[in-house]
Amino acid sequence: MSSAPFCRDCLTLAASPLASRCEACGSPRLLRHKERDSLSIAHVDCDAFFAAVEKRDDPSLADKPVIVGGGKRGVVSTCCYVARTYGVRSAMPMFQALKLCPHAVVIPPNGEKYRKAGYEVRELMLELTPLVEPVSIDEAFLDLTGTERLHHGSPALTLARFAHKVEQEIGITISVGLSYNKFLAKIASDFQKPRGFSIIGREEAPDFLADKPVGIIPGIGASAQARLAKVGVTQIAHLRDIPLKALFEALGRDAQRLSRLAWGEDTRRVTPERETKSISAETTFDTDLRSFEDLEPVLWRLSEKVSRRMKASGFAGRSVTLKLKDKDFRLLTRTRSGLAPTQLAARLFEPARQLLKAACDGTAYRLIGIGAADLCDAAEADKGDLADQSVVKQVQMESAIDKIREKFGAAALQKGLALRNKPQR
Repeated sequence: MSSAPFCRDCLTLAASPLASRCEACGSPRLLRHKERDSLSIAHVDCDAFFAAVEKRDDPSLADKPVIVGGGKRGVVSTCCYVARTYGVRSAMPMFQALKLCPHAVVIPPNGEKYRKAGYEVRELMLELTPLVEPVSIDEAFLDLTGTERLHHGSPALTLARFAHKVEQEIGITISVGLSYNKFLAKIASDFQKPRGFSIIGREEAPDFLADKPVGIIPGIGASAQARLAKVGVTQIAHLRDIPLKALFEALGRDAQRLSRLAWGEDTRRVTPERETKSISAETTFDTDLRSFEDLEPVLWRLSEKVSRRMKASGFAGRSVTLKLKDKDFRLLTRTRSGLAPTQLAARLFEPARQLLKAACDGTAYRLIGIGAADLCDAAEADKGDLADQSVVKQVQMESAIDKIREKFGAAALQKGLALRNKPQR
């Protein structure tokens, strides 16, 4: 074992590599693997996502079987793990699910609520790395290569902190798969659900895959499995042994890619939805806001969020955009360009604040956002010059604040402005 395990609940490093429980909190959830600290490709999957959000919002459902789906003629969108013990599964006809679990609580889907929760999880992912590739509303790949210095720990430790933060701040749980490529990270995230964290290393991958059914390989669906079964291929080990010509006859042009996956080889990169052109944050209010005094503290909090994301992604911005949406959903954007490159919340906030003040003419706004664009490398940011020496003090101050928050949490140190007239969301 190359390193001692750490506790996934309190993040304490075990004194002994042979520890079975955390000495600090008694938890048995210790993360150990000899390749743990050298792997950086992750797949994150929210556990029973729709049902988890419903249970979060109604604690009386905590121990009850919950099915999210349509009426008796509909299908199951998601079910909680309690319902799964009765045999209920996603995509199952509702009448069949209710036969298996007649006392289940059935809740119609609430897309807007789930999108909001999924977006909140995505925001936390982007604080870890800009290399986030969404797969769906509740899952994504992340590449944390080279983030050890930024997050003061290996990708595994960063992901464990992230899982804890999602539980504490969003109120749902996730499962994490960590490996050296996307294929294996996805497979690993399906283990030990819910609240799982599984690792597949390079050394073990070929043996690990050997006895697994070919259906776990993406691209081999039910019809392909039936064709492969006719030539005696049901496990991944069989897929390795079959001549490529026979495999091509069974699977067509995708045969070579699937053959490589059978050996744990996957060269696909984690690719964000689009090239990063801006970094932004926004929020929608439950009640429309009109006054500058009400909107200003919200803008400050969003400026801090954008600043954190820029520091995590290694970018600096040379322009700032204010985004406002009124009660009739009309969008107003205002941009201040030609700024000195910055990652600092204060320097993002000030030009946006001036734009906001000009926009506050009595209009009721339902949304506010701020974005940094015209991005450049962080090395160019916040240098200061003879005409502006205050930037050095601002860098030192924000760096000190970041360190305090990293150690004690985001709420440990707040600017007075951030606490003023804080609206409900």
